[in-house]
This record gives sequence, C-alpha cells and structure tokens, in this order.
Amino acid sequence: MDFVTGLPRTVKGNDSIWVIIDRLTKSAHFLPYRTSTSIEKLANMYMDEVVKLHGVLVSIVSDRDTRFLSHFWTSLQQALGTQLNFNTAFHPQTDGQSERTIQILEDMLRACVLDWKGSWDQHLSTVEFAYNNSYQSSIRMAPFEALYGRRCRSPVYWTEVGERSILGPELVQQSSEIVQLIKERLRAAQSRQKSYADRRTRDLEYIGPYPILERIGEVAYKLELPGNLAGVHNVFHVSLLRKYVPNPSHIINPEPIQLWEDLTYDEHSIRNLDFNERIMQRRTIRFVKVRWDNHTVEKATWELESKMRQEHPQLFQD
Repeated sequence: MDFVTGLPRTVKGNDSIWVIIDRLTKSAHFLPYRTSTSIEKLANMYMDEVVKLHGVLVSIVSDRDTRFLSHFWTSLQQALGTQLNFNTAFHPQTDGQSERTIQILEDMLRACVLDWKGSWDQHLSTVEFAYNNSYQSSIRMAPFEALYGRRCRSPVYWTEVGERSILGPELVQQSSEIVQLIKERLRAAQSRQKSYADRRTRDLEYIGPYPILERIGEVAYKLELPGNLAGVHNVFHVSLLRKYVPNPSHIINPEPIQLWEDLTYDEHSIRNLDFNERIMQRRTIRFVKVRWDNHTVEKATWELESKMRQEHPQLFQD
C-alpha cells in the first residue's frame, strides 16, 4: 500500500490516489481520495473496495506513513487478523513493487491529463481496468488472469461479439477509445521507467562503519547512526548491510599542519596511483592520479603530469 499525492485537484475535490497491490497476482486497486481524508474514512474505503472483493488480507506491506501507524488502523487490522509489515529503511524488496507501480501510474496519468482535462478521477476505474488487463512480465500474464484464472473481456471486443446494439454505440466507442488510450500510455510509461531504471543501475556504495545496537526479528538490524543521519530510520534489512573489513587505507594518521596567515595550508602529495592520457585540441595531455597526505585513497585527485613533475619531482623518482 502507498499513496500518490500532489495531483491536480478535481471537481470532486480529489487530489491523491491510494494504491493497493496484491504481491502475488500484481493486481491493483487505484482509489481516489482527498489528502484531508481521515483514517476512519480510508478504513471504510478499504472495507468497501478491498475486503468486500477479496476478503480479509493475511498481511499488508506499507511504508511508515502516519496513517498506517495510527492506533485506529493498527487496532482495526489486529481485530481483522491482518499482520502489518512496515518497510525498513530503503529496502527495495518491500517497497519496490508499489514504487514501480506508482511511478508507472503517475507517468500514465500525466500523459492522459490533457486528454481528460484534469478530471482524472472520473477515469481512474478505467485506468485500473487497463492496468489489471495488461501483460506483466514478472508473472507472464495479466493480473486479472492471475487473480481469476481466465482472461478478461475488454470493451475493444464488444463490437466483435455483437454487444454494440445492446450497450449503445456511443458507450462502446467511448470505452474502447479510453481503454486503447490508457494501454498506449501504460506501455509508454513502462518503457520509460525501464529505461530510467537501466540508466540509474550502478554498484551499491556503502557508508559507515556503524555499530549494531540490536537484531530486529530475523532479517533486520538496528544501527547506531550519527547525528547527520538523524532523519533516517535506523532499522535496515540485512540485504543492505555488509560486514566492515578494516583496511589500512581507510585509516589516516594526521600530521601537524602549518597554517598561513590567511588560514590556508599547503597540500603535500604522497604517491602517484595511476596515469592517464586525454586528447585535447589535437594534443595528448598526460594526467596523474595523486594521493595527498591527510586524505584517504578515495580523495585522490587527477592532476596535470607536467605540473606535478615541476612541483613534486620526488613522485617521479625511481
């Protein structure tokens, strides 16, 4: 469960969407609401739109939104027998599914908002229909088929089975056009999100080390974080943690620094780490990667070799 907020306010006053996704079948419900809606009214929506159709849920994964942490919501789910699981900090396995769906939904809505002239909540049920009947590569079928065990009949096929005369040509035509439009926007949004994800994919960078305060359950740990990370929830999934292995290059033995009258000081190089060449204006320029005293290897900088040979000739002595 998660919320999409900050959308254009509609005539009905809705400015947000409650996204509810089934982790097994990938089927989803998109429920419009106002940001000011109380948790009591959201609970009624939950009973009317989710429990009524699917029964009481075994468990719910959500972020630490204040509404999900409220006494009313936790008491309701406890009475229903539903287990509440909250995301640990930055754990992609728990919040990634809803985040990807929200990104696709937002992308699709932005693309359609001009066509709908801002009344997106009037078409949200059709958006939900189109999403649940679109092929999902992770389950190799549409969510509707995974949920009900059969394919869903779409408005685009009503004409073929002779139902145009029953439903009326205008309704069939309008529904068909909307579904086709949404599916086109959905495919484009999914393609863009995949492209963005591929470009952003990179190796993880770790910070720390931070002491472990205690183990939380089977797969999470509470860490002692510094003051500059006070806003980060300090319980992390084990998949995001790595044991720190001491490395001499991470240890700095600071030496006395001579400050000048303007409170500046001279940097002293320690050794060359690497060499590189770049072609600039038809000339080959050589660079050298230098590690400086009082700095770790990660703080090494690329400098002109000619300049370093002039100012630090000792680095080039065999």
